[in-house]
Amino acid sequence: MKVIVGLGNPGPEYQRSRHNVGFMVLDELAQGKSWSKSKSGLLEECWLKSGTEELLLIKPQTFMNKSGEAVKYVMKKHPELISQDLWVIHDDLDLELGNYKIQLGVGPKQHHGLLSIYDQLDSADFWHVRIGVDGRQGLRQTSPDRYVLMNFSPAESEILTSIIQQAVEQIHARFN
Repeated sequence: MKVIVGLGNPGPEYQRSRHNVGFMVLDELAQGKSWSKSKSGLLEECWLKSGTEELLLIKPQTFMNKSGEAVKYVMKKHPELISQDLWVIHDDLDLELGNYKIQLGVGPKQHHGLLSIYDQLDSADFWHVRIGVDGRQGLRQTSPDRYVLMNFSPAESEILTSIIQQAVEQIHARFN
């Protein structure tokens, strides 16, 4: 079993924002399967199979800065899991839009959702699926905290669709 967490913020106002790339990748990964709310209310979850691996997809409903609470809840609920069974998909301002990386224990310089997870798990030793969202040409004066809450432009959305598909294919390939 692997747990794949997509970071984002709940609510329609954030649905197409840069910070919600993790949710977007999970929606593509889930391929239309239904999501259910946990009894705790901390997350939405969806089960699927990739190759021979059972995948538990998680969307924290705690807002980005408290994502670690939902991740810790899942890890406690499934004590057989080790940190390398955890995959976290997130936006990354250190990578340009159109790029992504899958790395063990390596994330962006600053990301409040990841900092929350690091704090709750006392570790960064899990898989990071880093989706580049930096397309700030001309918006460099915008603070990073504000920029990641901005929606993608139509042109950026086309690039993003391609990268999400590539990331999903790469994730499936890791489990086959």
